Amino acid sequence: MLRGRRRVLTGALALALVARAAGAAEASGEGGPPAMAFAIAPQPLATALLAWGKQANVQVLTASGSIANWRSGGAHGVLTPDAALDELLQGTDLERERYDPRTVVVRQRQNANDATPTPADPVAPFDPTTVVPLATVDVQGLVSDTGFKADTTRTVTRQETALADVPQSVTVVTREVIESQQAVDIGDVARYVAGVQYVDGYGGSPLFLIRGFDAGHGLTDGMPNGIARTEDLPPLIGIERVEVLRGPEAILGDASQNNNFGGSINVVMKRPQTDPVRTLTYSLGEYDGGRLGVDLAGAASRDGALSYRLVAAGQRGEKTPQGYGGGRGAYLAPSLAWQGANTRVMAGLEYVDNRVPGPDHSVLFGPTVSTATLATRTGDDPNDVSRFRTSRAVFELQHEFGGDWTLHSQGQYVRQRSDGRSLSYLSTGYVGALDAVARSFRYSGTYWTWQNDLSASFRHGNVTHNVLVGLDLARTHAGDNGSGSIEQGDVADDGNRNAVIVTRPIAFLRATDAFSKTFETFVAPLDTTVQHLGGSWQTNAGLYFQDQVAIGDRWNVLAALRRTSYRLDTRWEDGSPRRVDESRWIPKLGVVYKVSPTVSLYADSSTGFQPDPLLGKDGQPLPVATSRQLEVGGKFDLFDQRARLTAALYRIRVDHSVDLVSPEPPFFATPGPGQTNRGLEVEFAGRIAPGLDVLASLTEARIRNNDDTRPTGAPKHQAAVWASYRFGAGALKPWGVAAGVLARSRSLGRTSADGQYFGIPGQASVETNVSRYGPNWRVTLGVKNLFARTLYAVNFDETFVPIRQGRVVLLTGVYDF
Repeated sequence: MLRGRRRVLTGALALALVARAAGAAEASGEGGPPAMAFAIAPQPLATALLAWGKQANVQVLTASGSIANWRSGGAHGVLTPDAALDELLQGTDLERERYDPRTVVVRQRQNANDATPTPADPVAPFDPTTVVPLATVDVQGLVSDTGFKADTTRTVTRQETALADVPQSVTVVTREVIESQQAVDIGDVARYVAGVQYVDGYGGSPLFLIRGFDAGHGLTDGMPNGIARTEDLPPLIGIERVEVLRGPEAILGDASQNNNFGGSINVVMKRPQTDPVRTLTYSLGEYDGGRLGVDLAGAASRDGALSYRLVAAGQRGEKTPQGYGGGRGAYLAPSLAWQGANTRVMAGLEYVDNRVPGPDHSVLFGPTVSTATLATRTGDDPNDVSRFRTSRAVFELQHEFGGDWTLHSQGQYVRQRSDGRSLSYLSTGYVGALDAVARSFRYSGTYWTWQNDLSASFRHGNVTHNVLVGLDLARTHAGDNGSGSIEQGDVADDGNRNAVIVTRPIAFLRATDAFSKTFETFVAPLDTTVQHLGGSWQTNAGLYFQDQVAIGDRWNVLAALRRTSYRLDTRWEDGSPRRVDESRWIPKLGVVYKVSPTVSLYADSSTGFQPDPLLGKDGQPLPVATSRQLEVGGKFDLFDQRARLTAALYRIRVDHSVDLVSPEPPFFATPGPGQTNRGLEVEFAGRIAPGLDVLASLTEARIRNNDDTRPTGAPKHQAAVWASYRFGAGALKPWGVAAGVLARSRSLGRTSADGQYFGIPGQASVETNVSRYGPNWRVTLGVKNLFARTLYAVNFDETFVPIRQGRVVLLTGVYDF
């Protein structure tokens, strides 16, 4: 692992040369480390050396200038560490020198006239006067997912790329951050990320907002999901890292119909590896209940060519303060991989079964949040609980051809089913008057995604091209599957429908006076209604071109172009078939200028594209929505490259951002007004002192609707900081402490009945924990919302006011066996 950035002068290299004889014997295999399976893809040499050092458990010292412009063809197969390193350095003017069994120096190959010869007698005393001064060597901190700071991403460019070379704002939430914060779901993970907000949903899945826009369906292992995955996401024990990409990601094939112009969230799953993993995790907490999980991985064959991973988890929830309860969860994810000399194949399965209770909430019986009051149910309504079941099959293939060409292919097949019951409210348009209804729903969806990339690297003088050509295919079926007689155009029975919402009125206690809040039993004068959601087929195809250009050691250019084709097959109101076809060219261009090895400035322009399946008042499909983002920023490695500061300024313009849907059948829609979002985001992540890790973010955002209406759910200021400290000596050495603060300014909500605005107050929350470390275990006791503040979501209307749980005590632990 390459650690710290400090100067290693002539003496260190001289010692490495003195030890050359011993290193040569080890490299030849005499008493050296045994062969092992290596799987290092073609990539910049800097990150390839990082991957090699991590797999071989060897520290690498190298001169940054000597490797800045080199790319490696990778190393695959069962090799000794030195043989794998030689394969990485093949075609370069670099050589390796072993300093000791755990340290290797990679430097430019020396000429006979200026290289310091190895003494004839290895035990002869070292004479400093015989040393020819060499260039200083930088020990660089290219550490991937070590601590709070991550250094690489694969999602943005579909290849392993250093974050400093990416002309875009990207946040990688590492496993260390997840464990330090005692996160129990993806909503917890996203709280400290700049520009991201988590919005509770009732009668629907929660939402993530990025830069003021819905994050869309998101990505799994870099592949766009055809249907949103929120309540059916796997538990965090099955996730390796979470990447938040800012800006429209249509260039990657994410064209989900949810205004995903601000960014996307990519969940990277755990995969087979030869390094053994035997981990048991558990948590006990108020309301969340108990969780138990196991993570197993290692070699499945003697030569290490076959590896496996098995992750399993379960959860049993407790009742919330309002009495919602019965939460359950089950997760199982086996996977297997085979590594050959030039080929790696992986296949895996995933099963999620989550039973989710309704969230605690109140309703507004007046024009302000201070009038929010629980509407008491009378007992004849259903138990609020929803069930989400998802099955996922995934494969990945990587093969290296001759001439530095590499094929990478991956795909997923996902089947989702959800059903549930909930108590909801309908606004009558009068203050203090809400109608209570019980809703039950069924919904299903199926989708598959297939990505294929062919990449190669070319060098011409001081210019290196890393070219990638990709072909993507995706198909999604959502809603009714055509069972029963619907295929012939008849009205199918409700029992044959697998996409339906049934709404019936129920009795509840409602306020008769918005100010005194007196209640009376009330049954809404409504009829039971059945809403069939219909069904649709969506097909997405894309041809993708990308060139990552390194010009000298200062400039990096990322140029990409995608031809996206979208097709929607559904039916008109009379049952006749309807088809929508759209195709667009989607460009992306970004430039990085490296002021120094630790400072890089960037600028980026990217385009968003979103098809619209809704019908306008003329009965025709609405036009597609497009956006354009301009972003400039900088990335600064600090504290000997153990931490990074990222700052970004952005502007996003959308032609029509939100569809306004009529509340009455046939639910025609009109294009939204469009909007312009501007903002500043600052993030810091890493280690600032021995044992002290810090994560911090600051967001300043401004949103303007093109029709001059006021944006809702858009606080102008948002900040968060998390610090974790582990004592390093004395009686406190086994202990660690951590604490964090999340705060945001006020925002606006809007009533669904008359469109009146109301204020949502700003708020702050404090959480803290203390940990005890053992030789192979860790126990953490924490408190969330330490001061028991009343916490509201960032956006809601009068019919549903989500209230976050009060003070929560949580015990988590990890045991490696």
